[in-house]
Amino acid sequence: MTGRRLQITLQPAVLRWARERAGFAPEELAGKLGMKPERVLEWERTGKISIAQADKLAQRTHTPLGFLYLTEPPEDRLPIPDFRTRSGSAPRRPSPDLLETVETMQRRGWWMRGELIESGVEPLAFVGSCRKDDDPAQAARVLREALRLAPDWAAREPTWMDAFRRLRDSAEDAGVLTVFSSVVGNSASRKFDPNEFQGFALADAYAPLVFVSGADCKAVQMFTLAHELAHLLIGESGVSAMEAVQPADHAVERFCNRTAAEFLAPAEDLRAFRPEAERVGDLCRALARRFKVSPLAAARRALDLDLIGRDDFFDFYREYAASERRRAQQDESRGNFWSTQRWRVGPRFGGAVARAVKEGRLLYRDAYSLTGLRGKTFDTMPEKMEAVL
Repeated sequence: MTGRRLQITLQPAVLRWARERAGFAPEELAGKLGMKPERVLEWERTGKISIAQADKLAQRTHTPLGFLYLTEPPEDRLPIPDFRTRSGSAPRRPSPDLLETVETMQRRGWWMRGELIESGVEPLAFVGSCRKDDDPAQAARVLREALRLAPDWAAREPTWMDAFRRLRDSAEDAGVLTVFSSVVGNSASRKFDPNEFQGFALADAYAPLVFVSGADCKAVQMFTLAHELAHLLIGESGVSAMEAVQPADHAVERFCNRTAAEFLAPAEDLRAFRPEAERVGDLCRALARRFKVSPLAAARRALDLDLIGRDDFFDFYREYAASERRRAQQDESRGNFWSTQRWRVGPRFGGAVARAVKEGRLLYRDAYSLTGLRGKTFDTMPEKMEAVL
């Protein structure tokens, strides 16, 4: 018997934890491992498993191998506050995909923070400049000033998608590491569950980072970006999951939701425009065209201000969100690789890593780990990402 076929005995509860943590039923895991479900159930009953099978189990469930050798299941905890609560219930267990992504983004932020401090860069004044009980309209003004956007910045753009791109670029220019991705790293087989989270923020005065899940449609991503930027205003890191109409349970999330809504569609301006929008006959889309937000964001804002009823909102929400998610899947399947990488890596971050390697301050090995790009793909990264502006 070879060493890798050697039978060992691990804790059954730990083996079951690894499977459940990854969200697999016994039959699903067995299929991924190329064996019968009875074998998986036997592991979880007796703990008897070969070294090779343990390695494969760790790989398929995205579990650190050392965890399988623990005497009891570890408690999965996000390293930042978890605001994914609803109606007082505890947030669902974070998936390996979410845990790994938060930890990867933390490493990026820590590295970038060191680079900026070493370069003598001053901390960003807007991070932590507000309090969660501040007036949302005032907080929205602070955010616009931080991003160097005029009060009517969105109205000047041709479409809401142009406004979305402008907001994304402005965040980067203001010193925020801005990341959009629908998968873990560059693994197409590890797509995020849009029901688990929409985004998260890592608040730091030197290298603040916002991550927006690309698993949801662009209409949702625009609000998520504004929401996560609001997290930076009060210096609060955290993971967010924003439902269509449910009020947030936590004061931090309520502040971020209200500030994001006011930033994208100021209440005073929206109410003033309502009569004209109603004459058009399609209130939500008329508001979307005027304020350059998605029709979905316009509908949510109209509901918040009692301009439409809940039933009308729900009808609109279901139809529009389903249509946009189908479109997002089609766009992703024919997307440009470097256009995608530009926002998976982030323009500022990617450029900083490339410069550090060129100047001999960062090993290629570490650069590959930070960016998820390797070899010639990494070497051509700055030029290619610049070309898809």
